[in-house]
Amino acid sequence: MKVILNKDLAPLGEEGDVKDVAKGYARNYLFPRGIALPYTDKTVRIFEARRDEIEARKAVKRQGAAGLKETLEALSLVITMPAGANGKLYGAVTSQTIMEELAKQGFQVERKRIELPGNSFKSVGKYKVTVKLYENAQAECTITVEGQAIKAETPAAPARGRRRRPEEFPGEPQSSPPADTGGAGAESPEPPAVSAEPEVPEEAAGQPEPAAREEAAGPEEDSGDPGEAGSDSE
Repeated sequence: MKVILNKDLAPLGEEGDVKDVAKGYARNYLFPRGIALPYTDKTVRIFEARRDEIEARKAVKRQGAAGLKETLEALSLVITMPAGANGKLYGAVTSQTIMEELAKQGFQVERKRIELPGNSFKSVGKYKVTVKLYENAQAECTITVEGQAIKAETPAAPARGRRRRPEEFPGEPQSSPPADTGGAGAESPEPPAVSAEPEVPEEAAGQPEPAAREEAAGPEEDSGDPGEAGSDSE
């Protein structure tokens, strides 16, 4: 499907360019956002009337790209990243990394305009990066990647003489500590509890109390002296 670009869209083209694109891309993305218009006799006449205006804007863009090219090529970016003793980086320098470094210097460059050999840098050293500007203008920036040593943390020495508690071993059965049988400061065991009622011997068990036995025997018969009985009768 043939369209006319109403705005610059990298890498498709610039304002006023006529491009062939897929129908779905045009209807779902370009047309709803006003980036392009269908190529018709009407739209062609509209852009022909705007040609001088479009060319004037392009001239300003070319001039700005030329100035930015000189500035970027004179710039030397230094990027510091953690690295090992052999110079290998713990990570990588990507186009996103360079875009962020350029933004810190005050340059707003789209990430997709930055091209790296091999797409990333994984070792310390000096590299050349290409930044696409406007039309065919591009700048070559020098990037210096420096390594930052990482201090190895010394592991703490284990505590000595520390008695491990049973709860530190949840998977092992816990045994009760042995009873202390003596020694200085040892507490004496508590005496056994004394029952309030005296123990009754087994042979006495089941026999009634003395008072009960007397009541069961009944009153004793008076077996007095016969002489006393005769004296009483007198």
